[in-house]
Amino acid sequence: MQAKINDRTCEIELVNKDENKVEMSIDGKIYSIDVVMSESGFCSILYDGLSFNAEAVKQNDGKKYSITTNFQHFDVELSDPQKKYLRGRKKDDSNEDQDAIMSLMPGKVVRILVAEGDRLSQGDGAVVVEAMKMQNTFTVSRDCQVKKIAVAEGDSVNRNQVLITLE
Repeated sequence: MQAKINDRTCEIELVNKDENKVEMSIDGKIYSIDVVMSESGFCSILYDGLSFNAEAVKQNDGKKYSITTNFQHFDVELSDPQKKYLRGRKKDDSNEDQDAIMSLMPGKVVRILVAEGDRLSQGDGAVVVEAMKMQNTFTVSRDCQVKKIAVAEGDSVNRNQVLITLE
């Protein structure tokens, strides 16, 4: 996933998450942090023996955040991970009549919004996955029908794991 922090764009990937312990890669460098959410939008972060308190305020569009920590302010804009995946797909796939929604990072299935056999229109939500305390709703990129649901609510998922198969 890409994040634009003020005027800098970086590549962020969740490597591992176990309870409050988070391991992430930012522009290829691995960071191990401990994050504790204290109340809505407030968190305590432990990194390299240092403690930080931060407040994250989500903007109306759902992709932009205002983060304040130690009297510093950061505007953060996240890219849509599903759109990035779809842009990276080959246009000449030999199996055009089958598609899959895949998890782009390790996480937990929070909610399944569809049932097998449901007909969906482009942009309809299909599944919600939580990663790094953020919920991502995966939507379909075209009109389709749900062929198979490969996960259940509460399941932990890995990167590139098929969640739902579409036809």
